[in-house]
Amino acid sequence: MHTRTLGQGLQVSAIGLGCMGMSQSYGPNPGPRDEMLRVLRSAVDLGVTFFDTAEAYGPYENELLVGEALAPVRDQVTIATKFGWRFEGGRAVGLDSRPETVRRVADESLRRLRTDVIDLFYQHRVDPDVPIEDVAGAVADLVRAGKVRHFGLSEASAATIRAAHAVLPVTAVQSEYSLWTRDPEAQVLPTLAELGIGFVPFSPLGKGFLTGTVAADQEFAHDDIRATIPRFSADNLAANQALADHVALLADAKRASPGQVALAWLLGRHPWVVPIPGTRRTARVEENAAATQVALSADERASLDTLAADLGVHGERYGAFHLGLVGR
Repeated sequence: MHTRTLGQGLQVSAIGLGCMGMSQSYGPNPGPRDEMLRVLRSAVDLGVTFFDTAEAYGPYENELLVGEALAPVRDQVTIATKFGWRFEGGRAVGLDSRPETVRRVADESLRRLRTDVIDLFYQHRVDPDVPIEDVAGAVADLVRAGKVRHFGLSEASAATIRAAHAVLPVTAVQSEYSLWTRDPEAQVLPTLAELGIGFVPFSPLGKGFLTGTVAADQEFAHDDIRATIPRFSADNLAANQALADHVALLADAKRASPGQVALAWLLGRHPWVVPIPGTRRTARVEENAAATQVALSADERASLDTLAADLGVHGERYGAFHLGLVGR
């Protein structure tokens, strides 16, 4: 596995592992806990050193899972987790990035993750009721206390990134980014390049769409997040199918999988981009890790860019509520 460097010198594997789906969102419910522990530990054996979780995943259960799985190899891995939600009755009901909440969540996450330091602590969504300068200041206090090493933001606007970075240097920004989600390209990526901040694309495989495993007429279970996303409605899936078909054709020509081509395209954007595809299967972890060996030519990258631009993408990437939480 190759390594890459995010901002502030944080070195991680070029492909990370998004752990959310091991606890929620992609129904039916995940497999046995012991199996998820094996997948996480096998990822380390395959060279993955960058693991992404959050208190909101479960909630709490995903941090407990990641903490248990990685405790024996804690000194070999980088663990990222997140703060910023308010919970009632075991559900996220709003945002809360008040400094006292940031400090409390850090302590609780440290216990669940079985560690004495969080490598990368993201604000999960920008809280409009708390100045970002206050949020960055709270994380800076945690850095000084030795509880956090690096500060990150998720789905933040360029203006917010600049304001936070002026208080505490930001190591990474995490947002959805893939061949069919290009939102960060206009303002966020140029800002990160200017400031020396790394970028961590989540859903780099388009929530499965770019792997070619989502049928145009697929119906999603009620506990699958894709059932609520406009982009995955039957009409929009059918309209978007040409992009997935093109990725599959290129993958076949290169003797790679469609997912590997989609990840290789991301890796070719900038050397400080580190995708975090999620999976529940060791075979997929191995496949994704091998994407670092897939080289796309300039012509191949251009053909993917041109096709995506010409076809456009049908449907929003979130429903109205969650779409209102991004880019602030």
